[in-house]
Amino acid sequence: MLSVRTPDPVVFAALADPTRLFLVEQLTDVPSRSTTQLVAGTGLSRQAVRKHLGVLAEAGLVRHHREGRTRLWQLDALPLRDVSEWAASYRRHWEQRLDRLEHYLDTTQGAIDESTP
Repeated sequence: MLSVRTPDPVVFAALADPTRLFLVEQLTDVPSRSTTQLVAGTGLSRQAVRKHLGVLAEAGLVRHHREGRTRLWQLDALPLRDVSEWAASYRRHWEQRLDRLEHYLDTTQGAIDESTP
């Protein structure tokens, strides 16, 4: 049915948490953010955010490097692209099936209308 590579379930698990999803969103439109910048938007402790970033890093969604004493986090979009392509393949599949169902129902309704006096 589908020829798209199935994303790693660890990626789905990492993205299922609202805080981690927020952190991914914070890294989407910038080259990098420091841990301090990421903590500021969450209302969580630094340790809690670091734990969430660790889960995202294990899933391959973020990576970090140091500049002096500052740890800068960057988004790795490759796993997100895999998820997007996988979801798009299912969307196409179901759109085709629903189009066929709609055509069938239109045809059936037309036949019923013609046979009704």
